[in-house]
Amino acid sequence: MTPKELIARRVALELRDGDIVNLGIGLPTMVVNYIPDDVDITFQSENGFLGICPVEQGEHDPDLANAGGQPCGIIPGGSTFDSAFSFALIRGSHVDACVLGGLEVDRQGNLANWMIPGKMVPGMGGAMDLVTGARKVIVAMEHCAKNGSSKILQHCSLPLTAQRCVSVLVTELAVFEFRGGHLVLTEHAPGVSLELIREKTDAEFIVDPDFRQMSIAA
Repeated sequence: MTPKELIARRVALELRDGDIVNLGIGLPTMVVNYIPDDVDITFQSENGFLGICPVEQGEHDPDLANAGGQPCGIIPGGSTFDSAFSFALIRGSHVDACVLGGLEVDRQGNLANWMIPGKMVPGMGGAMDLVTGARKVIVAMEHCAKNGSSKILQHCSLPLTAQRCVSVLVTELAVFEFRGGHLVLTEHAPGVSLELIREKTDAEFIVDPDFRQMSIAA
């Protein structure tokens, strides 16, 4: 199992039956593959869909694409609408949860995920609206950057997407929750020790009394 697959499987268990959920581009789009059979999720895309679904390669409608430009389908009873209505749903807190990737998260729940200074970026997209409008913000990201440095910091160094917005952080090593202004470690991945998590995490955190091994979707 790859680190990204492990993260996606764990994130899938954060979603509840009946939720309306927005999945960001990249790793978060994998979550749709691991939703338990007894959980009914309606997926929203900020470019104007309720009820998007994955499709097999070669079977997609060329007129349907999600916010990341990837081919998608739409379930029976799904709907399409313009961007103004889509962002009214998001800004009006009608989206139960969103799953986003991250460049950095810090111990106060601040998120940086939209740009690295000096590098070309297309824009923030819907991230700013989603992290302030969704009722639950789940960040799905690998624990460390490619150079081995921690992405979970005392203070974010990159431009922020939003402040104190993250509810849950899932990496291939651990699960953290943000409670009362504190970063709380709740779960460890199979075979991962508390000592390794401390070594790979720059931010200070509290260990939950019920600290346990991570559950993952089948």
